[in-house]
Amino acid sequence: MNKLTFSEIVAGLLGLLLSSVVAAQVYPQISGTDDEIYDLGYDKAGEFNFVRVQFDTYYGRGFGYGTWSIDFPDADMNFLRGVSRLTNVRVMSEPIVLRFDDEKIFDYPFLYMLEVGQGGGLVLSPGETENLREYLLRGGFLLIDDFWGQQQWNNFYAAFSQVFPDREIIELKPDHEIFHVYYDIDGPQLIPALYRSDEYGEQGIDYASNHAILDDEGRVMVLINWNSDMGDGWEHTYHPAYPTRYANSAYRLGINYLMYSMTH
Repeated sequence: MNKLTFSEIVAGLLGLLLSSVVAAQVYPQISGTDDEIYDLGYDKAGEFNFVRVQFDTYYGRGFGYGTWSIDFPDADMNFLRGVSRLTNVRVMSEPIVLRFDDEKIFDYPFLYMLEVGQGGGLVLSPGETENLREYLLRGGFLLIDDFWGQQQWNNFYAAFSQVFPDREIIELKPDHEIFHVYYDIDGPQLIPALYRSDEYGEQGIDYASNHAILDDEGRVMVLINWNSDMGDGWEHTYHPAYPTRYANSAYRLGINYLMYSMTH
């Protein structure tokens, strides 16, 4: 990742601290008038842009629209709006899409991908695997979202275990710092898709769990949000049939993950 000066780091941390004092325990509300929703002071030189990972699956190439593009671009844009509204982090207005083998990923500290168990699971080329490993070891953060059940986990693990074959995927407990770095959250949250409920989720599942791959210092490099769908929470923020409590949970978790990635 690009190196920051000491003064830049201090300034950034002070900004986060000031915003957290005011908002850390505020339950997020993203609703508002059209003017409030869209006039959020986007910054072309902002500190954060949403980067979605484009990838191939066993049964199909990831060009055009594939499983990687589910909820795109509404989820990505709404999350940027939420970050702008609920924190002091300056955001860019247009999310972007990159592949792991694109050197541009090193310009961004936070990557997002989802549906990694569908289509037979993701397929990573040697170049993608090597570039992703280097990105993570240099301080990058990858958030994996919205895949459900043991079979989809097995599909994901078969490919992703090649990135760090010598590192264990651990389960994060509710007292882990990542759940308390900005909002105080009681661990993983089951966030259902539109027209579903948190009693069943997908495939009859009624629980969520968070797993992680850590670096040598114990920093979370990869956060795996299993049996939960934050992307739908962001995408359907303004949908009249989507309960506000689910969207709120999605923003609280997502912002916590983002704050963790920017301060670790």
